[in-house]
Amino acid sequence: MREKLLGFFAFSAGVGILVLGLRFFNWLPLMVQVDSLREYQDVEEVKAALPIETIFAPSYFPQNLSWPPSRILAQGRPFPAVVMEFEKTAGKDIMLLISQSTSEEFLPEEKIKIIDVIESVSYPVKGRNALLRVGVCQRNEPCSGITWKEGQYTIHVLAKSTPFELIKIAESMLR
Repeated sequence: MREKLLGFFAFSAGVGILVLGLRFFNWLPLMVQVDSLREYQDVEEVKAALPIETIFAPSYFPQNLSWPPSRILAQGRPFPAVVMEFEKTAGKDIMLLISQSTSEEFLPEEKIKIIDVIESVSYPVKGRNALLRVGVCQRNEPCSGITWKEGQYTIHVLAKSTPFELIKIAESMLR
C-alpha cells in the first residue's frame, strides 16, 4: 500500500513539474518580446507594459456598441501602436475599429474594410484636418472611416455606421 501511495505522489509531482515547465516555456517568449504586437486585457495593462502614454478612446458610444473594447492589441516595436475593437452589444460582430500609431503606413488587421469608397473628403475634426471616407463594407453594409494626425500619432477610426455617428465618435476622442 505504501508503495502505491509513493508511486501516486511521484506521478502527481511529475505531472505538476511538467505543467509548471510548460507554463514557463509559454511565458518565456512573451517576456522576451514584450514590445511586439500582442493582445492585452485593458488599456491600463498597455500603459504599464509599453512606452505609450496617451491612448485615444472615445467618450461617446452609440447604444449598439459595447464597452470595454472586445480586443486590444498593442506593440512598442518597431513603432508604438494600439488597436481597439468594439463589438455590437447584441452579437459578436466588430462594429468599430480604432487604431493609433506613430507610423503613417500602419493599418490594423482589417476586420472592417471599406470595399467601395463612395466619397472621400477632407473634414475638420475639432481643428484637425481629417480625411473622411464613406462607402460600403462586406455584405453591402454602409461603413465609414476617418483618419487624422494627433501629435506623433496617426489615428484611424473605422465603423460600420453612417459618417454622422463616426464623426461623433471621433470628436469625442479629442479634448
